[in-house]
Amino acid sequence: MRNIVLPLLTLAALLVLVALPALFVLLQAVFPQLASGSLAGAFGAVPALARDPQVPVLLGGTLKTGLGVAFACALIGIPLGALRGLFAVPLARCWDVLILVPFLTPPYIAGLSWMLALQQHGYLEQLTGLRLDRVLFSRTGMVLVMSLNIFPVVYFAVSRAMETGGHRLAEVARVHGAGPWRAFRLITLPLALPAVFAGLLLAFTLAIEEYGVPAALGMRAGAPVLTVAIEQRLADWPIDLTSASLLSLLLVALALTAYGIQRALSGGLDVATTGGKPAAIASRPLGVWRWPVLLLFGLVTGLAVTAPVAAMLATAFSGTVSGGLTAANLTLRHFVNLFARHSEATDALGTSLGLAFGTALLTGAVGFMVAWLTLNARMRAKAFIDALSLLPAALPGVVVGVGLILAWNRRFWPVTPYDSWVILLLAYSCLLLPYPVRYAGAALRQLGANLEPAARVHGATAGRALRYIVLPLVFPALLASMLMVFAIASRELVTSLLLSPPGVQTVSVFIWRQFEQGSVGDGMAMASIAMFSSILVMLAALGLLQRRRR
Repeated sequence: MRNIVLPLLTLAALLVLVALPALFVLLQAVFPQLASGSLAGAFGAVPALARDPQVPVLLGGTLKTGLGVAFACALIGIPLGALRGLFAVPLARCWDVLILVPFLTPPYIAGLSWMLALQQHGYLEQLTGLRLDRVLFSRTGMVLVMSLNIFPVVYFAVSRAMETGGHRLAEVARVHGAGPWRAFRLITLPLALPAVFAGLLLAFTLAIEEYGVPAALGMRAGAPVLTVAIEQRLADWPIDLTSASLLSLLLVALALTAYGIQRALSGGLDVATTGGKPAAIASRPLGVWRWPVLLLFGLVTGLAVTAPVAAMLATAFSGTVSGGLTAANLTLRHFVNLFARHSEATDALGTSLGLAFGTALLTGAVGFMVAWLTLNARMRAKAFIDALSLLPAALPGVVVGVGLILAWNRRFWPVTPYDSWVILLLAYSCLLLPYPVRYAGAALRQLGANLEPAARVHGATAGRALRYIVLPLVFPALLASMLMVFAIASRELVTSLLLSPPGVQTVSVFIWRQFEQGSVGDGMAMASIAMFSSILVMLAALGLLQRRRR
């Protein structure tokens, strides 16, 4: 009996966190009258949505944005990643940390910062007289802003793959007479292609799932996308649950199609290299290209890191935006406002920290159990559990929000988390569950399959072996994933906007509403606190992972 308690609890948690919202999105899309308790008129809303002239515009806009971001990330991330992986780039670790910053910065904060820098009478115009507001408020500008946030996923994938995958074999080929370009083309690049495709897939899916930047820039640029349209159908009266559900399924289909294409392209390219003991990697010197490469890294990090962070801090420490960049306009008033007595900012900060902590604990516990069950347990349902735990990777935040609204806003539930902070906990946990699952799974694979059976042979129960042997050994990796979950959950935007009940406000909602209300300085002061806190937490997580690998 004890042997089935943990699997049943894990399966129940997955059904509540993942399966239930996904199921209700599907049911609402199929049965338009589901909200009134009727299953009549199945698929009745599909023809109307197919005739809606706005749907092709939304679909095309989302595809253009996703493909544009993937292309821009390839232009930025692949050359930089190849240089980092193959050559001895000066200050390499420093560049890695700087390039990590944009990915740790919430995209909506970066978008709002670029608005302040490039809008009419913005910081760029004040400093140089140049006006780039027309570039910013266009699809091209929106794609560039998103690309500067997302390109690190391609950079790190390419740099790590080229550094460890084909570097040594390419050197062997050069010893046997191959030129540098021939060795790169025939050995290094093919070995790195799976990582390149995986990075570009992630860039595409992150772009089509993003809400903050399209909502901030796309509305003025005339570049509609699915995420914003879904949120509008739930926020604007009359609320259209069925249309929001159908558009949500369309967005999920895009993500799954991209995943399928990536698998098809890289399916025959997976190559494993074995050579006994791990060899030290000796990167080639840059020679005369040293300074051009440093200039390239400096230019990219300046655009991706320095410019938006400088705009954010300038606004946070300025009395008014119109006052300009002058000493007389410097103030700490916005930070004082945040921590004033009975301030809604401190309430929002406390709410976000509490939810992030709860999300880290819940996803850590469920993720560890899922990883352990799928790797070690003998049960028929483990393939289903594994698939269900990784499904949120293909579910955009706005889709999870729609699913939770549809699932829990029902009269037949005796108790419901709807209209309470618990609904936000469920949303964050659903979105971020794959992190602990993957990290715990990787750590468990490194342990081998002998420790737990040995403990069982010596009289330990399954629970005691799990608690005293397996968990302590994988805990560093699990803790690192939980810290990542904490950092991301503390500033999640779209589900917070959709699900925050009256009287409950998170950091991301507070920042967004400050901009809507014109209190830009207070919003950027909170954004600076949130961003630097997330960076510190994520760096701590990466430090734990590095220590674990040693």
